[in-house]
Amino acid sequence: MQLNQGNKRPNILWICTDQQRWDTLGCYGNSWVHTPNLDALAANSAQFDFAFCQSPICTPSRSSFLSGRYPRTTRCRQNGQSIPADEILVTKMLADSGYHGGLAGKLHISACEPPICPMEGEPRIDDGYAEFNWSHDHRPIWPANAYGNWLKQRGKTYQTPAISQSRYVQAGMPEEDHQTTWCVEKASEFIWRRSCRTQPWFFSLNLFDPHHPFDPPAEYLKRYLDRLDEIPLPNFEKEQLQDRPLWQQLDHQNAYNAKGSFPYPQMTDTDHRLVRAAYWAMIDLIDVQLGRLFQTLRDTGQWENTLIIFMSDHGEMLGDHGIYLKGPYCYEEAVRVPLLMHMPGQIKAGRRDQLVELTDLAPTLLDIAGMQPHPGMHGKSLMPVLTDANQAHRDDVYCEYHNTLVSHRNPTAHVTMLRNTTHKLVVAHGQNTGELYDLTNDPKEQVNLWLDSEAQVVKMQMLERLCDRMAWTVDPLPQRLANW
Repeated sequence: MQLNQGNKRPNILWICTDQQRWDTLGCYGNSWVHTPNLDALAANSAQFDFAFCQSPICTPSRSSFLSGRYPRTTRCRQNGQSIPADEILVTKMLADSGYHGGLAGKLHISACEPPICPMEGEPRIDDGYAEFNWSHDHRPIWPANAYGNWLKQRGKTYQTPAISQSRYVQAGMPEEDHQTTWCVEKASEFIWRRSCRTQPWFFSLNLFDPHHPFDPPAEYLKRYLDRLDEIPLPNFEKEQLQDRPLWQQLDHQNAYNAKGSFPYPQMTDTDHRLVRAAYWAMIDLIDVQLGRLFQTLRDTGQWENTLIIFMSDHGEMLGDHGIYLKGPYCYEEAVRVPLLMHMPGQIKAGRRDQLVELTDLAPTLLDIAGMQPHPGMHGKSLMPVLTDANQAHRDDVYCEYHNTLVSHRNPTAHVTMLRNTTHKLVVAHGQNTGELYDLTNDPKEQVNLWLDSEAQVVKMQMLERLCDRMAWTVDPLPQRLANW
């Protein structure tokens, strides 16, 4: 179902932030952040209120939404793994169909730790990107980090000095030298170059922020400091940990169960508020820079014919439930992400309450480009929902974690989640325990009903459905060629 653009296929600007939870834009109800550009975009977009990643960790999530397949099926279910070369990415399919592709920022579907990462940067499969401006994160520890090289060319040195109020927050590079600014500049240059060509293009703008470390430019953090005491503290009561899986109890003491990493019990109220302020300030910077990029689309006459997607790969706990960063848990803060899809006159603006998986994006992009989905994809095209807000989509969403982060947890963590419109079930495999939440009466997921006698019928129904969903993650490939 290609969007109605005559014979011209739409350009695609695919913006993916890193570790941004769903409730961090003004359009999603956050009154603290300053996100006028994204809020204006949302007002004329399909705004999905219930979009979920398929893993709460970078590599498996990115491999999943780029392929339209579940993490276990891509065989890339952990950070530090590399996606197999025979996986087919939607960007490769678009390039093969005539699109010109570009990227700025991180990709992270392969192992890219400096000791094993080759000099040229993250190892790549045939991903379809003709222009590849790679920068895994801010730090100049990779010779191939294009952002680090950009700083060197300008005589700048990357530095993030500590601030006096908390050791968990730093002052990042100033706006003009920030990686977010650099990423947007590379995207803007790409859009200007392509404006005089008839060939359609796609561009992946993969910003590293608001991923930790929490280090916004000092000028962006400043506006929060005057109201620091008003910033709400994390959603956490110590009693919540008593009936949670072991891994959550460990990560409450130290994020990733790594000593000294955001130890919640040792952090002060000021620490908690400053981390939250820094996280929001990083998002404020993203919004300002995206405003510049949106203006580039207008200035080059490409606004009307460009599909804009704004999303994130997964969320951030931010101290809620007594945990920072991410790990083997599936609270809304970890797995629910913002998702905006915008194209003037083509996508019907308005909020959508359908349950959506990020696996759905790859087949949607192919649908929009007038192409058939790859036979190995699990996702379902969102085109019916984009053109008719009342269309049904999914009954539930699925998420998984399989020893996905290197950590000091023992035993290793394996978790699967099923969420429908009323309940969420999370199974902690091998631990004879899990979590069950009544999302209607307990939207903040504070009361675990796993052992509640009155909830056992619902629990069994959810377990049966989860069993089905796990079975349906089987690889559709290779395709059947005959009856026998």
